[in-house]
Amino acid sequence: MAVQRHDEIEINTPVSLAAQAVRRGLNQSPPYYRTSERETPEASMGEAKRFKQPAREVGRLTLELFGYCLAFPLALFVVTGCTTPANRVRINQVQVIGTHNSYHLRSHESLRTLMAKRAPDLAPGLDYSHRPLAEQFSRLGIRQIELDCFADPDGGLFAEPRGPKVAVELGLPPVPDHDPEHRLRAPGFKVMHVQDIDYFSSVLTLKEGLQQVRAWSGQHPRHFPVFILLELKEDQPAPELTRPVPFGERELEALEAEILSVFPREKILVPDDVRGTEASLPEALRKHGWPTLKAARGKVMFGLDNQSSVRDLYLKGHPALAGRLIFVSVPPAHPAAAWMKEDDAIGDFDRIKSLVRDGFLVRTRADSDTVEARTNETCRRDHALASGAQFISTDYPEPNPAFSPYAVGFENGIVVRVNPVNDDPSLRGMDLENGRR
Repeated sequence: MAVQRHDEIEINTPVSLAAQAVRRGLNQSPPYYRTSERETPEASMGEAKRFKQPAREVGRLTLELFGYCLAFPLALFVVTGCTTPANRVRINQVQVIGTHNSYHLRSHESLRTLMAKRAPDLAPGLDYSHRPLAEQFSRLGIRQIELDCFADPDGGLFAEPRGPKVAVELGLPPVPDHDPEHRLRAPGFKVMHVQDIDYFSSVLTLKEGLQQVRAWSGQHPRHFPVFILLELKEDQPAPELTRPVPFGERELEALEAEILSVFPREKILVPDDVRGTEASLPEALRKHGWPTLKAARGKVMFGLDNQSSVRDLYLKGHPALAGRLIFVSVPPAHPAAAWMKEDDAIGDFDRIKSLVRDGFLVRTRADSDTVEARTNETCRRDHALASGAQFISTDYPEPNPAFSPYAVGFENGIVVRVNPVNDDPSLRGMDLENGRR
């Protein structure tokens, strides 16, 4: 608020105005502010004579007192750290859209032909692509991503995929080199869907993917926390494909080290932040709930997609995930229960709603294997949105015109909306990330 006085220009904030009012005391008159002075008829005829009307003095005093009345609550708002209603929302009271296999790029035509010959039932389900991660965040409002990780401690395990060699043997057009900079030869976790055959990816390594997230986050520090789902791959779907390195304790420790090489600990929302001093995560959620949006802005959090022996190994020695970076999907009574993977939005609709009401985070899927997009079938999507699951994962945050208009998103381009199951009705229609309707 700029205030012009008799002798100077003075810039005052609501806090400084309130402080000035306190210092002067209620029995002191505030300084007069300059207002425009009206010319007399004589002055308009050439006489440079001016006057002030007494009513203007009263008006100035009234305006100043009104300004102080406004300044006090504004000052309290700033000093006490009061926030907008959106900032007070907890992160389990919202919904966001996520992408499934967020790195995935449609394979080269020769590889698709090869897949159609070897696995005709599975090949159509791999016909999708995603934008680069930063574009997903900025253009599509994505706030949950999924990265499939293969361990490669020595480097080079996936540097020469076998699919292109088989394609050449079958007389198919050559497949271009997807790694001209040889990033796959360095040690570290690699990101792809299926080794040798469905490996085209917008991020070749986990570190590269995390760096892209970190760069975008730094440019948008008030974003809703990005949930990064990691699936640790050990499968060899066919004997002719490269055998992956199994995940043991060494690989799990290396995974956390790679995460921390990109994100400082304070930028990650980890299980310890939620559990606090409680014995288990469910107990902490019952007593304290999830952090508020204000506390979680600009951070990331990690979830482990695996529900097998890899998850159990990650929990070994850390039953409530004490000291761990990654949330895991376990039954609600487990000491580490906080986030659940429930992909069947139709069959598990009631269960998802119950978990959300109980304070858990849930990820479900709106579609899979291109089925819904090819037929414009929206039943699964609509169930997912109505279930209250906080993370709605899709392969189609925007339509594929070759299939249908099918897409998954919120009304009016909202990025973070209030949760339909545990919501505050007064916040409906608001984008909670920016506080606008």
